[in-house]
Amino acid sequence: MNGRTSRRGLLFGTAAVSAGAFLAACTSNEPKDQGPAADSGPAADDKPGKHVTIGFAGPQADHGWLNAINDNAENRAKKYSDVSLEITEGSNDTAQQIGQIETLINKKVDVLVVLPADGKALTQVGLKAMRAGIPVINLDRIFNSAQAYRCWIGGDNYGMGLNAGHYIGEKLKDKPDAKVVELAGLDNLELTKQRTQGFDDALRNYPNIRKVARQAAEFTVETGQAKMAQLLQAQPDFDALWNHDDDQGVGALRAIEQAGRDGFLMVGGAGALSAFQAIKKDDGVLKATVLYPPTMAASAIDLARALGQGKGVGGLAEFEIPASITLYSAVVDKDNVDQYMPTGFR
Repeated sequence: MNGRTSRRGLLFGTAAVSAGAFLAACTSNEPKDQGPAADSGPAADDKPGKHVTIGFAGPQADHGWLNAINDNAENRAKKYSDVSLEITEGSNDTAQQIGQIETLINKKVDVLVVLPADGKALTQVGLKAMRAGIPVINLDRIFNSAQAYRCWIGGDNYGMGLNAGHYIGEKLKDKPDAKVVELAGLDNLELTKQRTQGFDDALRNYPNIRKVARQAAEFTVETGQAKMAQLLQAQPDFDALWNHDDDQGVGALRAIEQAGRDGFLMVGGAGALSAFQAIKKDDGVLKATVLYPPTMAASAIDLARALGQGKGVGGLAEFEIPASITLYSAVVDKDNVDQYMPTGFR
């Protein structure tokens, strides 16, 4: 399912440079020689500094993307000799997660990284941490008060839809009366509305393209398969499909195979390893996926470390880390899939 309601702020990152690589060069803003950039991990000239204990609290890893969030945070922290990570057992129960965060506050960790199960419900504990002098990196699902965090970092749901729409639009721009369908996520989530809005806004740039159908699944393999089967039955002919989520896309691909359908292109969402592998193999309908990168958790660790050491971000003139970072939703297709393959989540 990946991130829920997210905030669109400063745009850092491109299709070629991950935010993790960008933020790894956290620095005291002193000029440095510009050597070759590393593809991943801390920058070679990023010397150990003051020790920082980071508390990390997230929801239960009941989805491939959420499991990748935890892995990215843990693996990033291990790269730093001056970082200790106190990680809680993930929970979707807001009261339990609040209790876990309060435990981290009582332990007097230096910085907190929090991906709340529910941003609104956990706002008060974010405020409590900030008032206790523990700065908070709010990861993806945003608190409903800017006073509850020092920095927010997350994905761009609207940008996912926008980039998916433009990718499909460019592929079909020369086809008269092209038809597209959409397999969305949970309609009661703001993120789903944002993704659909971005998709619709992009398609308005292509007058030859019509969206003829939309079904909402629930970010699971089972609902992806069921809702895709309904779309296929109702739409005997279309040229492209955008599926909001690669996990439910596994089910969608099953339905497509069972129906014996082809002759259209499919674009996924999030960046699952299975999607990358299918794109690389290039023997089916799935031709691209739009990222909602779980590497944001690694970048959150970079930001927390910089904050704990009183540093800014390499490449920026300011002495402080930004207040808000929105990650770019890159499109991954056969031309660049090898670059992103190591970031795919299971």
